[in-house]
Amino acid sequence: MSEIITVGVDLAKNVFQVHGADASGRAVLRKKLRRMQVLEFFSQLPPCIVAMEACGSAHFWGREIGKLGHDIRLIPPAYVKPFVKRQKNDAADAEAICEAAVRPTMRFVPVKSEEAQGAAMIFRVRELLIRQRTQAINALRGHLTEFGQIVPQGAANASKLIAIVENPDSSIPTDAIATLKVLVLALAHLEAEIGKLDAEIARRAKENDVARRLMTIPGIGPLIATAIAVLAPPPETFRKARDFAAWLGHVIDPLWLHA
Repeated sequence: MSEIITVGVDLAKNVFQVHGADASGRAVLRKKLRRMQVLEFFSQLPPCIVAMEACGSAHFWGREIGKLGHDIRLIPPAYVKPFVKRQKNDAADAEAICEAAVRPTMRFVPVKSEEAQGAAMIFRVRELLIRQRTQAINALRGHLTEFGQIVPQGAANASKLIAIVENPDSSIPTDAIATLKVLVLALAHLEAEIGKLDAEIARRAKENDVARRLMTIPGIGPLIATAIAVLAPPPETFRKARDFAAWLGHVIDPLWLHA
């Protein structure tokens, strides 16, 4: 068998597909691995490029396989898709990952440390709680509308919805009040938990050197500063400031600058 230079791994919950290629790009290995076999398999390979899509569990496997001496490359899934040559399946995906990993213009996602992932988790949880709060507010508003109680949209008007439910003189049926109070309690719990997370983010912002410097910029508070410090890729990932602005989603038309 030719020496394996590049390995593409299609990640899964239980059965992983592996595709290995030599220096010429010719396939020399196609193999399925169960989860408990992955590290043992890569421990027996000489150091090579191991590529995976940057999806769930990719950073974990990147860290673990990287400890064995391999060069880990995480690729955004959208960049892998053009390399799938035939009907999409695990084997075809692993081959596409393997081929994409050696393209000279390919862009990769840095492998995050456990600390970085742990620090970023607070924003994922906060986002989830905010979505749940919005759902509770919309449900409460929708149910009250059925009884002629109209309240403007927006989280800022949640207190008006709660006041209607808790008003003993409201015209809402007693059975409905008992049910609506379930939503009110859920909303109060979500507000309290979001407040705790906001306080924790503010605390972290004071302890993070990068976040403190960012907060000296007008309009940037603890939430945005900490999010950039924790979630943004390393600065060396970007060739220039415009690339970082594009990563944030703020793309300025050059023609507008000269208008």
